[in-house]
Amino acid sequence: MDIAKFIHENDLTSFPVGVGGCRVSGINNNSCDHDVFVFDEKSGKKILKFEDESVMLHHGSLSESESKQLLQYDGMKIIQDESWELRMFLSKISEKRILLYRDFAKNSLIESLFCCQKTKESLKSTDSFGSCWQKCAAFYLSDAILSLNYQRISPSHMLELLRKLEKTQINENISTVTQTVGIERATLPLLERMLKSTMGFSDLIEKNNHSQTIQQKYDYFVTNSMLSDCYFYLGWINKENFTKIKDNLNREQDLIHILKVAFDVEADLNLVEQQANSIEKSCNSILGIL
Repeated sequence: MDIAKFIHENDLTSFPVGVGGCRVSGINNNSCDHDVFVFDEKSGKKILKFEDESVMLHHGSLSESESKQLLQYDGMKIIQDESWELRMFLSKISEKRILLYRDFAKNSLIESLFCCQKTKESLKSTDSFGSCWQKCAAFYLSDAILSLNYQRISPSHMLELLRKLEKTQINENISTVTQTVGIERATLPLLERMLKSTMGFSDLIEKNNHSQTIQQKYDYFVTNSMLSDCYFYLGWINKENFTKIKDNLNREQDLIHILKVAFDVEADLNLVEQQANSIEKSCNSILGIL
């Protein structure tokens, strides 16, 4: 892709610009977008088509302080930076790299424990979202484990990365993720249903054409018979979007219908509670090590 042409045609010449994501980290495949980051002090992201390829344009700030976002810049390749501000910004990230990964991991573990608690509270009430909270708890645990192995979060490659991690006391908890997230249920008919609901949920919440990438990833996974990876990817994407509305669920009750399919929620509530307890145990175990 002609990145210079992309910058010019999208009026980005006045800002620092870098490329990151899978294509820079070396774990990309044909389904991966080109991740372009423009530091224009805005927020959000959107999918654009350029030269028959998908580009995820991320808006960012050079005063960003959240570890989750800063780690997305780890290893970024600078394309445009006349003032050298981006170069200095990335240098500071590199210096704090290990601390940022550990901070993000701790935050993810805390979020996972919060989701476990919400799961249990929901199961004791008329709240329909208990199984959704449990799924989120499992995905947050996976985020934490990868971060503690200094791996940048890349949803379409996460299950593959988790499989390749060496055996350590922390990584033993990967089994909790794989046993509670539901990947053993992955079949083509189920994934087709999950895809439609995941894309619909993305369009409702993100409103940025991300559903195009979700379809692209799905096609790649299915073509290559990577059904478990596809299941994990769709669930992780739903976790991210569910998190954006978690404080307003009382006003979003109708979404339970689409989320039940998108998350492939477990109907056995006793099993949901057992899974939440298992995730909670793993989170506390890792926090004890840290």
